Amino acid sequence: MKPQSKKGFIFKKYEAPYVSPFDKLFDIFKELITHTSGDFDEAIDWLRQVGVEYKLTDENYTIDDFIEDLKKKGYIREELKDDGTSGTGITAKTERAIRQAALDQIFGNPKRSGNGNHKTKYSGNGDEQTGEFRNYNFGDSLERISLTESLRNAQVNNGIDEFQLTENDLVVEDATFKAQMSTVLMIDISHSMILYGEDRITPAKKVAMALAELITTRYPKDTIDILVFGNDAWPIAIKDLPYLKVGPYHTNTVAGLQLAMDILRRKRNTNKQIFMITDGKPSCVREKDGTYYMNSNGLDEYIVEQCYNQAAQARKLHIPITTFMIAQDPYLQRFVNHFTEANQGKAFYTGLKGLGEMIFEDYETNRKKKIK
Repeated sequence: MKPQSKKGFIFKKYEAPYVSPFDKLFDIFKELITHTSGDFDEAIDWLRQVGVEYKLTDENYTIDDFIEDLKKKGYIREELKDDGTSGTGITAKTERAIRQAALDQIFGNPKRSGNGNHKTKYSGNGDEQTGEFRNYNFGDSLERISLTESLRNAQVNNGIDEFQLTENDLVVEDATFKAQMSTVLMIDISHSMILYGEDRITPAKKVAMALAELITTRYPKDTIDILVFGNDAWPIAIKDLPYLKVGPYHTNTVAGLQLAMDILRRKRNTNKQIFMITDGKPSCVREKDGTYYMNSNGLDEYIVEQCYNQAAQARKLHIPITTFMIAQDPYLQRFVNHFTEANQGKAFYTGLKGLGEMIFEDYETNRKKKIK
């Protein structure tokens, strides 16, 4: 008689997956290079301090070894600085890695979608099958007809002995429309974004990089343009986001909105929107003669009224504005409420921690295709 084998569970001590010393340091380096706006030397100084404090390096793998690996892997290069001296800068490969890291951190590493389009609430003769069926209507594409379901209907309606297939038996698989979206992301770079001991520009940069990476990889048919606004407004390239800095600027919201609408007027997509990340009140406008009118004391009626006019203009162009206000001052909330009412857009009052999740949720869910 053969002995019976014993059955049971064997519990082993959990072993975390191996992460190389380079990968550990590289994850921290990507975070630091974002905080330092691309300043390699400053990021490395911080990394040396972190490495010692948390024992991330030893005699077998030092920060100097890490720098050498960055060079070998093509993440850094020697370059000339603005003052004419030589230095070290990050490459396009690092810029892409930073954007991907921001995407993973903020948006939870969403899977890539093949077509990169958004679902809408409208069903019919659309692009994406829903798995549901409906009766055939005149004008439906023949490719949408479900042969299996139609034959089943013919058997039920007409019997097997005298089989015939009529128009009333035809069934089509329903589909939803997909929408394409053109988005302009406005980032406030006025001085208040680093005041009061709170770094607001770094989270805003990370959100911008994550959103840009999301759209270019998951929704390649969509467009994303990014602009910054201080005393004036100007567009910036996605690759330049890691280097973005706050300046000694006031907040010319009007200039930002005007530029955003100019950009969107040139887009062919029906669906257009503006996302605005700001923490302060509008405090500056540029006059027709090229001079600036500035007032940092409270809400200036002259400046605010021009903001409301721009919001109304965007509404006429069917461009909704979603404002992400990363400040909690009651008088700023009143301004944003009136601004949002003039545009019939949306407003979110958020801390820095929830900023990325809010923008992601709004971008994913607020897609509609206009059907006339």
